[in-house]
Amino acid sequence: MSPQPQAAVGAPLSRVEGRLKVTGKALYAAEHDVKGTTYAVIVDASIGRGRIASVDTRAALAHPGVLKVIHHGNAPKLPYRDNKESNNPPGHRLRVFQDDRVLFFGQPVAVVVATTLEAAQHGASLVKVHYEAAKPSTDLEKAKPDKPTPYARGDAEKGLASAAVRLDATYRLARNHHNAMELHATIARWDGGKLTVWDKTQWVLGTQTELSTVFGLKMDSVRVISPYVGGGFGSGLRCWPHVVVAAMAARETGRPVKLVLNRRQQYFNTGFRPAYDYRLKLGSDRRGRLTALAQEIDAETSSYETFTESVLFPGQMLYSTPNVSQAYSTVPLDVNTPIYMRGPGFATASFVIESAMDELADKLGIDPIELRRRNEPSQDESTNLPFSTRRLRECYTTGAREFGWDQRRAKPRSRREGDWLIGMGMAAGVYDTARMPAQAHVRLNDDGTAVVDAAASDMGPGTYTSQTQVAADALGLTMRTVTFRLGDSLFPPTPPHGGSMTMASVGSAVLDGCNQVRRQAIKLAVEDRQSPLHGANTEDVVVQGGRLHVDGDPARGETYQSLLSRNQRSHLEARGSFAGPAAKQRHSFYAYNATFAEVAVDATLGLVRVRRMLAVYDAGRIISPKLADSQAIGGMVGGIGQALLEHTVTDHRDGRIVNANLADYLVPVNADVPSLKAIYLDGDDPEADPLGVKGLAELVMIGVAPALANAVFNATGRRIRELPITAEALL
Repeated sequence: MSPQPQAAVGAPLSRVEGRLKVTGKALYAAEHDVKGTTYAVIVDASIGRGRIASVDTRAALAHPGVLKVIHHGNAPKLPYRDNKESNNPPGHRLRVFQDDRVLFFGQPVAVVVATTLEAAQHGASLVKVHYEAAKPSTDLEKAKPDKPTPYARGDAEKGLASAAVRLDATYRLARNHHNAMELHATIARWDGGKLTVWDKTQWVLGTQTELSTVFGLKMDSVRVISPYVGGGFGSGLRCWPHVVVAAMAARETGRPVKLVLNRRQQYFNTGFRPAYDYRLKLGSDRRGRLTALAQEIDAETSSYETFTESVLFPGQMLYSTPNVSQAYSTVPLDVNTPIYMRGPGFATASFVIESAMDELADKLGIDPIELRRRNEPSQDESTNLPFSTRRLRECYTTGAREFGWDQRRAKPRSRREGDWLIGMGMAAGVYDTARMPAQAHVRLNDDGTAVVDAAASDMGPGTYTSQTQVAADALGLTMRTVTFRLGDSLFPPTPPHGGSMTMASVGSAVLDGCNQVRRQAIKLAVEDRQSPLHGANTEDVVVQGGRLHVDGDPARGETYQSLLSRNQRSHLEARGSFAGPAAKQRHSFYAYNATFAEVAVDATLGLVRVRRMLAVYDAGRIISPKLADSQAIGGMVGGIGQALLEHTVTDHRDGRIVNANLADYLVPVNADVPSLKAIYLDGDDPEADPLGVKGLAELVMIGVAPALANAVFNATGRRIRELPITAEALL
């Protein structure tokens, strides 16, 4: 078969929706013009645990413009119908306004609906809620963990006992919040028994399923629309209580309702990366060969749901280790439920493991890269499966050469520029190559244009553009003649927009659908006696620029338009699909990176400044280098935040988050972002999916924090075991 020409995939193209975004024409959740919209504002609980004694709504209802105040005393009892498709198990989610219990500070306890936003805001301030308060449990170090989830191979206890060199350290990682630019928002409208919501979500089908479950509706009675998402980082991967509140308020008032959380409410009513207490024991022989690894992990979750993430995998497969034991415990607290945040689980584990590997290298007097090379596994030791691809050695070599690793001085505090101590560090990174079933609808029109639909999301990585690239090449069209549409539950189903799975899953479905349509057109042409391609071998026909022709004989061919017009066909269409990974895996699938960092630390003040960073990625086929660079830079910036700035502070007396704003919860700004560079190894992973991609968005954050921490050690001689790295820790 002649290969279909590739003109768009691999090209550094600008975003197809870029102009819409910079001109303000791209509509986000709160910006849709829905006739008759009213406004809702949530009243938050001011205690961290207890019961609502009474709710006084008289002053709020007397305020001009206020239409209704809904709370547990007058809210309808929702069926929460058991729906096996739901993204949350029935009986465990937060049942808003269904009883008088307060489970965490900031929990929605009432909602005010008014004709204007200002009236709703003032009305909410007039609602008086009285509580029977109890002392909340919000301190991870003092609460009782659940029964741990264990993993073991070999005998870690014996392996540690026999090790020539041992480490035993406890690491603490602060809770992090997503803080995307776009606030979470929902507009809800009922039309009889059918519900439509315009929502900020990374999973339109997850929100559709949850709302159908909560309100006892059939799936096709709920439509979710979300064409643009202004950043998510994982915060939109489930349906949060405010979405249910908006839908409830719309049904109770008989009017469309818009509900936008304010910045402070993002810290209580949507999820976060949980805090961790993480003990690690590591043993090796004198040559640096690992003999054993033991991990005891405590992670916060809510009292009403159990949240877990993939924090165990790196310890099981990143390095060759014959003896491994792991115990992962969730700790129920009086907080709202955590959720995935960029590099979920892996970013946490990488800080601990890669910091420990750096410390071990220092103890042994071995270069950190060499230590990692000595412990490179020949297969995935957790599954005994071969890796589909694993080019981590090449990441080390390329990164060391391009970063100038040979200029690093092994002895800490040996490089100084005035008041600044200079250090270099590195870390390896790994992330699961996730794929899930997906579908896409493809329609080729008789004017030579195509429309591709899938219920995917785009929170910023460039889904519109990358999927258009795949479709354009598969159909043999130019980018400007292909329209990709997403963000509507009416479109074919796709998995959540997270876990670095969108390109592999949705892209493979788009590729399949476009291949089907192209082959339909080729078959039509070779069987059409009036076509120049009549009688040609279908395997020899390719399409380029909307024109079908015999490969090697461009003169023999015709356009899609002429073919369809002559055959009186208004269009050709197909539904593409991707089945996801096979039930029985033959390979272990991961993407990898090596991240290098140089920092300067003020010797007197303990201030850390990042000077430059470079990362090399083994991430399979890169569909769009320009978008990939955007992802990589964003991931490095996020890693800088995790390492040096981001820290949610809780007042354990009442469960209040005291820095629930962007003045006190610090995120990197332009001044914190130095020279950042990304390199992608050429290649693909044909075992993973038809496109050969591995996913990039999660991977680019993993390894950044430990690379920075290791650079800080190299600069100062101070080993850091707690994030974020503060000036106080370095004084």
